[in-house]
Amino acid sequence: MLEEILRGKKKIKKMITKRFSIEGLHCANCALRAEKVLNKQPGVAAAVCNFAAAEVQVKYDPKATNAEQLAAAIDQAGYRLIITQQNEAETETRQRSEYHTARRNAVIAVLLSVIVTYLSMTDGGAWRGWVLWLLATPVVFVAGRQFFRNALRQARQGAADMDTLVALSTGISYSFSVFNLLFPEVLGRDAHLYFDSSCGVITFILIGRLLEARAKYGTAASLRKLMGLRPQETIRLKADGTQESIKIAEVRSGDVLVVRPGEKVPVDGTITAGSSYVDESLLSGEPVPVEKQVGSKVFEGTINQKGSFNFRAESVGNATILARIIALVQEAQNSKAPIRRLVDKVAGVFVPTVMLIALISFVAWLLFDNIPGDSVLTRALLSAVTVLVVACPCALGLATPTALMVGIGRAAEKGILVKDAEALERAKSIDTIVLDKTGTITEGRPDVEAVQGAMTAEQKRILVGLEQKSEHPLADAVVRHFADVEAAEIEVFQSRTGMGVEGAYQGQTYRVGNRKWMEELNLALPATDFSAEYTVIYFADAERVIAVLAIADRIKPTSVAAVKAFRREGLAVHLLTGDSERAAAALAQRLGIETFRGGVLPADKATYVKQLQAAGRRVAMVGDGINDSAALAAADLSIAMGRGSDVAMDVAQMTIIRSDLSQIPAAIRLSRRIVRVIRENLFWAFIYNLCLIPLAAGVLIPAFGLSLSPSLAAAAMALSSVSVVANSLRLRRA
Repeated sequence: MLEEILRGKKKIKKMITKRFSIEGLHCANCALRAEKVLNKQPGVAAAVCNFAAAEVQVKYDPKATNAEQLAAAIDQAGYRLIITQQNEAETETRQRSEYHTARRNAVIAVLLSVIVTYLSMTDGGAWRGWVLWLLATPVVFVAGRQFFRNALRQARQGAADMDTLVALSTGISYSFSVFNLLFPEVLGRDAHLYFDSSCGVITFILIGRLLEARAKYGTAASLRKLMGLRPQETIRLKADGTQESIKIAEVRSGDVLVVRPGEKVPVDGTITAGSSYVDESLLSGEPVPVEKQVGSKVFEGTINQKGSFNFRAESVGNATILARIIALVQEAQNSKAPIRRLVDKVAGVFVPTVMLIALISFVAWLLFDNIPGDSVLTRALLSAVTVLVVACPCALGLATPTALMVGIGRAAEKGILVKDAEALERAKSIDTIVLDKTGTITEGRPDVEAVQGAMTAEQKRILVGLEQKSEHPLADAVVRHFADVEAAEIEVFQSRTGMGVEGAYQGQTYRVGNRKWMEELNLALPATDFSAEYTVIYFADAERVIAVLAIADRIKPTSVAAVKAFRREGLAVHLLTGDSERAAAALAQRLGIETFRGGVLPADKATYVKQLQAAGRRVAMVGDGINDSAALAAADLSIAMGRGSDVAMDVAQMTIIRSDLSQIPAAIRLSRRIVRVIRENLFWAFIYNLCLIPLAAGVLIPAFGLSLSPSLAAAAMALSSVSVVANSLRLRRA
């Protein structure tokens, strides 16, 4: 079994995950097709395409494929994968260039379309049709050439997307108009020209995409703000004592870097010379600068104040805390919410379905049209064209990712990291929250307040030696308390989860642990007068308890208010702690928590969560330590404190960077709002198509004489996409 696990881990290690910009996405079908193409490539484990961000995240085996091969596959599908790593400035330049191109095409289309529309409403002579043809041609085939080019690429692959619908609709109306202009005798008085319709469709779609591009650029504002925190250059101290300016990408672990007043810390590391105060508000949320001296840790993106210092680089590139935060935000924005999977399924069959409806509409009007007015062929063609134009799946494709991008970016600004979109949907339905004590409710930095029992100098050394080897927060408190005591060399050390630690010194066994363990060992416990608020640990040898230590971990100032906020949100609050039942009761009383349990082992926490779930509760677990990881994994929603262990943060679906419990109600409220906005977007997107497709097909003409022109259909389609993005942008104020 172990060998299988190890082999599995090896396999996982082979996989790498990369994020690429992708060009040519115009609708949800485009994103879905790009995904399918990449997922079919050998060595690709998973590909997720974000239509709103124009990005694709690919997990693949570098031995089986590479970025160039992926780009070639995407190119054949009609899209372009940007495989060169771009910095923020390059990305902005590319996006700006794309925006200017979109604006130029829109301006050309608008100017010419206005003239075409005006001339179409006049009673001009024989020359009018030829002028309309002359003006409409550059609109259709210059400003709108992208639609035909992309539609042709899709056709070669046996696929269809939004551009296919636009190309078909405008191409049909344009060709029909040219035919009527050249051969007016065929249809006689019904030989109408529809150059204005083909121009109007392209113009409105181009305007919509221009507005959509501007709005989508705004959805990534929060992420760009995070990216902007990363410095671009730094100063490296050379071996001969001279300084050189280098790019951040050139920094290597072990380099000694210089940070001057007002500069950002370039990477994570430890100060080797100098001192200063550093603004760490981006990580901690605290506005007061933190004093830094030799041996202090500094982090990328934090801002140095007045002093100067040198520090040794330790975590560089993507290993820094800020880089990990940015990566988490990007991954979350590119993840798929469960509700989006349904949208993808709908989008996958949407375009073919629309083309079928357009064909049915065309045939139906040819066969059954008995309404006076335009010729049968004219009405049939207009009906089919309008259906093709109005049924754009863009709004469906934008509904979920834009809300996720804005909402998750906004959460990151508030110090709340969301690992994936599924966490948002889970957060909205949470009705019970289970809290760990140490590091969650309390500061997580306990101190020894009292020691009962006389210890010899050697016994103190043994106690410190044992606690130095322990990873428990209480052990740190003991080591700090006896900071001037030299630790003894423990020969055989063993940690007993939920009990304590034991080890041998000069052949004798010594233990440090809780009351429960001491009682199991049948050791007599001395009487103490410590209050229930203290955590009591015992130091013993094989025969007797040598000393009793009272340790207190102060409650965070925000914890009491946080518990009240949980109740206002309608959440039942539970407290789990490894401390004694008395200590748990005292803490619960101070916080106003009615349900609590003390003396809980790590495995018991997970069992407790499962019991709540079995009773029909939707449980969120909040913790910060390795001992909480099993419970975090079992919960419906797992939340870790940012200052906790890496294991807890890896398991958790949400991380509170500032380790402030009061941020969790805000996170839950924001999650609920994001999900609400997604549902609003989807509702209006579905309603739009549900109402306008029948109208476009002419269903209401026989009864009410109501119909939709291709130009109005294009305007409605563009408006639907822009409105969805605009609704998502409201989350920036959340």
